[in-house]
Amino acid sequence: MQLIKYKIDVFAELKKHGYNQTRIQRERLLPAQTAQNIKAGKSITLETLNKICIMCKMQPGDIVEVIPTDEEKIKYY
Repeated sequence: MQLIKYKIDVFAELKKHGYNQTRIQRERLLPAQTAQNIKAGKSITLETLNKICIMCKMQPGDIVEVIPTDEEKIKYY
């Protein structure tokens, strides 16, 4: 189970800031595998999150949120 989830549609937000898929690929702003991971809701590196934050003029908490599993709630709460 994944504990970090995207709060927004990352690519829709990037598009609002002028970064469409063509530009992202042409300028090699995000590797293809990273783009696939984002679309699939999979995790990304902090470096990638940093890039997205800068490109969208957002903070990490605007993009992702931590959802603890039931096991984590029992262990850490």
